[in-house]
Amino acid sequence: MEEAVRDGVAERRERLMESLRIYGGHYTELGRRFASWLGLHSTDATAVLEIAAAEERGTPLSPARLSERISLSTGATTALLNRLEAAGHITRAREHADRRIVTLRSGGHIQERADEFFGPLAHRLDTAMSHYPPRLLEQFEAFMADLNSTMDTHLTNQNTHPPRPAGPPGPGPTDRAR
Repeated sequence: MEEAVRDGVAERRERLMESLRIYGGHYTELGRRFASWLGLHSTDATAVLEIAAAEERGTPLSPARLSERISLSTGATTALLNRLEAAGHITRAREHADRRIVTLRSGGHIQERADEFFGPLAHRLDTAMSHYPPRLLEQFEAFMADLNSTMDTHLTNQNTHPPRPAGPPGPGPTDRAR
């Protein structure tokens, strides 16, 4: 670890993490604005975008996978999908040979609306990225894949119990009753 500090890796990590935090804030704000533009709650809009993006990648989501991607309980995800389906924003289909498996599909208008909303940003991002050599962008993609893999591993292995308070324990329930 001393070598990483000596080589400036820790300082570079801090600068990069700050840039990624800023990007995350912008991404969150953009999602909030998209939701408002569609007249949806931000969680509903996030779900619609996840469903549409998965379809575009050729790997449509199941309700369980969507639940994981947007960090909702299965019950909350079911309520969300019921709302989105009733509004015509998504459909649930049984396309798999195993008819128990449900596949989520976005309504045709969703992709059009997303393209309309995000198209100008995509153009600006393409312009910004065009200033960098393809090899550098490939390295950046690999770097981001490594960061995401590292974060996924950390989240999977992280202890989910809240930390114990420092110092001596306070009075317990029976101590307060006395």
